[in-house]
Amino acid sequence: MIAYVTVGADDITRAKRFYSAFLPALDYALKEGPEGLSYALPVAPGQSIVLPDFYVKPTFDGHPASAGNGAMIAFEANSQSQVRDLHAAALAAGGLDEGQPGFRASYGSHFYVGYLRDPQGNKIALFSNNPVEPGRDG
Repeated sequence: MIAYVTVGADDITRAKRFYSAFLPALDYALKEGPEGLSYALPVAPGQSIVLPDFYVKPTFDGHPASAGNGAMIAFEANSQSQVRDLHAAALAAGGLDEGQPGFRASYGSHFYVGYLRDPQGNKIALFSNNPVEPGRDG
């Protein structure tokens, strides 16, 4: 199980604007501190921690942050319309389009996905794989 994911950011204010445009809609709550941004899913009393957490932080070595070549972080949405809405919100909050929401021939017939780059260049996917919704083939 993945416990947490961390991406580096040189401009925490820009990163906060971008990630806060869609992560709260996916139930992630933000905690800010001098070490950066921490997004976590809610935990009900008596429930185990829900993973993974997502962190946006300045680099530890002080060098500029850089995006991983071939690395991508995917967040699951509840529906195709939520993918479209969150993709648009993330673009309006400073993200760059890496692929408009839609079906892709190389994935399953219900896998609906949109791709973005955050202000630092990290690749982000927002997807829904809801079998109740219409699929690619009909």
